[in-house]
Amino acid sequence: MNPDTGSELVFVYGTLRRGGSNAFRMDGAEFVGPATVRGVLYRISWYPGLVLDGDGRVCGEVYRVGPELLRALDDFEGLAAGEIEGSEYRRVRVEALAGDGEELEVWVYEWKGAFDENERIQSGDWLGVQTSRRDRSQ
Repeated sequence: MNPDTGSELVFVYGTLRRGGSNAFRMDGAEFVGPATVRGVLYRISWYPGLVLDGDGRVCGEVYRVGPELLRALDDFEGLAAGEIEGSEYRRVRVEALAGDGEELEVWVYEWKGAFDENERIQSGDWLGVQTSRRDRSQ
């Protein structure tokens, strides 16, 4: 936590990103910029899951959030009050590589459940997959 402001940096990679179906949940957060983290992205259902093992890069965005919004995000991701580990996701600190090359320490929600290797998103970009699916259906 940043002791001066009580804020935290959070990396989002799926439906919470700008243009994602749950982007409204980031209202009140300060957009810091695009970034990537080391890991692998899988389609779980209508949402993705990030697995931190692997040598891929996952695309996302970094936001600065206050304690209240961080608690709301924890709740959305299924974490109990005051906990950082839920049944599907856990919140962990990782290094993110910002678009300008700066390394940032961020919170990320890592998928803990089962996943199908056939559902791996090779590009590491959930919104890119969602956009291409919409384009094919039109």
